[in-house]
Amino acid sequence: MDVNIGNFPSIRVSEPAAPKNKVGAISTPSFVVPQALFPGGFGATSWLRKYGVNFLVQNTNEFAGAITDPTPGFAQYKKGGSDAGQLSESLDIDWAKLAGIPGFATHVVTVGRYGTTANRMFGDWLNHSSEDYGGGGNVAIHLVYAYGEETLYHQRIAIAGGLMGEMGSFQSSPLFCNFMNNSMCGRPKAATDSPYSSGYPASVWAARIRVRPTQHTYMQVGAFAAEEGIYGNAQHRTGFKFNGATVKGWRLPLEGGWEPVFRGKLEGHYKIGGVWQHAPTADNFYNSQGQSYALTGTKPGNVEDSYGVWFMADQKVWTHYHEKRRGMTFLAGFLWNDRRTSVRNWEVYGAFIDRGIFKSRPYDSLNFAFTHEGISPGVTATDGILLNKGEGLPNHATGRQFGTSILECDYSISFGHGLIIEPVFEYYFNPNGQHNLRNAAMLGFKSTWEIF
Repeated sequence: MDVNIGNFPSIRVSEPAAPKNKVGAISTPSFVVPQALFPGGFGATSWLRKYGVNFLVQNTNEFAGAITDPTPGFAQYKKGGSDAGQLSESLDIDWAKLAGIPGFATHVVTVGRYGTTANRMFGDWLNHSSEDYGGGGNVAIHLVYAYGEETLYHQRIAIAGGLMGEMGSFQSSPLFCNFMNNSMCGRPKAATDSPYSSGYPASVWAARIRVRPTQHTYMQVGAFAAEEGIYGNAQHRTGFKFNGATVKGWRLPLEGGWEPVFRGKLEGHYKIGGVWQHAPTADNFYNSQGQSYALTGTKPGNVEDSYGVWFMADQKVWTHYHEKRRGMTFLAGFLWNDRRTSVRNWEVYGAFIDRGIFKSRPYDSLNFAFTHEGISPGVTATDGILLNKGEGLPNHATGRQFGTSILECDYSISFGHGLIIEPVFEYYFNPNGQHNLRNAAMLGFKSTWEIF
């Protein structure tokens, strides 16, 4: 699951710099080539790779169904399951090999998404039970990103620009999608609480520079357009929208990281960062006069400048059978958003991935994750006022929102030839952050098949 096509930008962030004697002064980092059903593409893809062209096709499918009854008294809630998935294609070109342009590479990813997510059946709209839902719409082809990147000085500097997703490089990890639910997979959900935050499969016009002052440290900064409606269908259904008509401002993320390797095989990643956003965002409690918009029956006011901060870490703590590729890795993190504009004021998570427990199964892994999201006080207060007035609530809520937690446990089974099947158990505490909704348990599975 680490080498899902959507993970490629975060894989770059997670790789410490190679020693100078192993790379040229100006060279392109090697592309990821995962196991596949047809690894050579009947000779075509293996021939293309000789000339720096890396073409991959992958299918991911996610099914989840509730095994508990929904909360009674709500006609719209029901017990059921659903399936969602995507067919992904990526095209990476090393222009040094293809045309003699040192250090330059381009990256393009498209997806076709289908299906829906089951969590809404029991009233949750905060965290999808199947991550491969939404953003791309039920559409045959959706442009995820298309950008160029130049690497310099023994790959110590990387400059990128084009249509990019902020969450591919910032607040990212290729480990997150070993899980299926959307509070973890892709990125911790609080990272994309802003409507302008571009997470997979959304992209915006952007530029980013990453510098590695030492082999195991990095600093990166970016400028990403704050574009309205990037997850909606009105203008972004296919992703092939190149004009800036809906750009309302900018997001400027900054992140630093330390990526140690202890005893030659215990890899760790520690990162801290923040983002400043300049774009009109609705206040979750006040109107433009500083009064409760719910109490006065007016519209929410706009907050022009808002922020978010984060700390994330993962560390392999031991290996199995003295093999580097196996072992137990722990993950933990904390994210905090501007409480004036966010639904999720904060999120904390803890998880582990234990790969290669059984000697005959080096690529299987046992995975466990727990996340908790705290709802912003303004959202909770607004819910209470509107309930007292007998009016509808924001965020599809049917009760006051306080906080929600999700537990997930799964076992990832590698069948070789790029096929991974993962039975999944998910448990939702206080769905949609509401205390008036029953907890919900779900069973499902996630499958990934690298075709080429």
